This record gives sequence, structure tokens and C-alpha cells, in this order.
Amino acid sequence: MLYFLGCYGGVTGLRVAKDIAENNPGSRVLLATSETTILGFRPPSKSRPYDLVGAALFGDGAAAVVVGADPVEGKEEGFMELSYAVQEFLPGTHGVIDGRLSEEGINFRLGRDLPEKIEGNIEEFCRKLMRIGGLGDGVGFNELFWAVHPGGPAILNRLEGKLGLEEGKLDCSRKALMDYGNVSSNTIFYVMEYMREELMKKRNGGEYKESEEEWGLGLAFGPGITFEGVLLRSL
Repeated sequence: MLYFLGCYGGVTGLRVAKDIAENNPGSRVLLATSETTILGFRPPSKSRPYDLVGAALFGDGAAAVVVGADPVEGKEEGFMELSYAVQEFLPGTHGVIDGRLSEEGINFRLGRDLPEKIEGNIEEFCRKLMRIGGLGDGVGFNELFWAVHPGGPAILNRLEGKLGLEEGKLDCSRKALMDYGNVSSNTIFYVMEYMREELMKKRNGGEYKESEEEWGLGLAFGPGITFEGVLLRSL
């Protein structure tokens, strides 16, 4: 069980499941996520207008995925390869995402500087993940597909601007946010589901360019501030 990881928990689960599968030949790992953010709901109050942000942005949900290594030919077919995964903690940011347990339930606050903190560190994190995973500095960000946890519109906008991403690169993240809200650890799987549909649509329509869209990054951010990332390869 992986508890209280917040928004990056889904990608943490993928990293742990990948490790288990690769080190136990023949195993298949069922990774399930579930979030009940109703635990943090507080009735509207003029003295706490910030509570409305959480009520509007966050939602409940669940997701599941099977992770394994060496698929059985003719019986199993993966759609995404988890090539390399890494976690990074940003020192001095422990108060930016603050959660506390009280008699009213779980109370959490997001610092106004959260998008700025992510923007200031995301490029180097992505480059490091790409280098360790075997992609050189010559690979541009727009040559990748992107499965990013949509913590909120501001985070997606900052990331898009910082990395110089073309319009549409974060469409799957924006669609998941619009359809479900921020569902914490579940959301990355909703994004990946939309990503699978998008890649299949491009392939079937003849728009798929393997050289440009074979590799991608799965990213999530949460308490810590913690960055969790995985280098993905479309199958």
C-alpha cells in the first residue's frame, strides 16, 4: 500500500510495479489507485474562500492497470513501455503543498508559488530523465508525446511555456482535467488512456510519425515538492 503521496502517487505506483515485474520473471502486477477527496471537503465559508478552490478542482475516482515484463507472444500486447523511471525531491519546498489531519477531516492548501516552483525545475528534470533513459540532448521536447498530471490549468500553462511545447501537446492532460478534475493519483491513468486513443487515431489515420511520437514522458508533481517521471515508449 502506498498512502498519502497525493498527485504523484500514480506514477510512483508505475515505478514500483515496473521494479516488481522486472525482478520477478513471469509476474503480472495489478496496480490499482483510488482517491476519495470528499475527506477534504469543507462547507463554503466567507472566512475560508480558498476552500472553494479545492471543492471545484478535485474529484473522486479510481483506476487500474496491469504491468508486466516479457509479454507472452500471441496472448498479451502492451500499449506502453515503461523504459525508465525516477523520483526527485525539491529541497526547501515542504510547505508549498500543506496537508493536515484535523477534527474536520483532511485540510490541505496549495501555495500560490507551486506553478512557479514546478516551472523553475521541470526542464532539467525532463532532460535528466531523457539522458538516463538513453535519449540524447539532441531530442527536442516537441518530438515527444506528453502524459502530464494536470494539477491545475496554471501548472499546465507554465510547463507548456517553459518547455516551448507546440499547441496540442498537452491536450490529453487538459481533456482529463476538464472531464474529471484533479483526481490525484488516478489522473495520470486517465491521461494515458486518452493518449492511447490519440496515438491509435493518428496511426489509423496515417498521421502517426514513429520517429517523432515513439517516445514520451509521463510526469506528475505532488507533496514534497516531489517530481515523479517515467520515460515512455509507445508500442
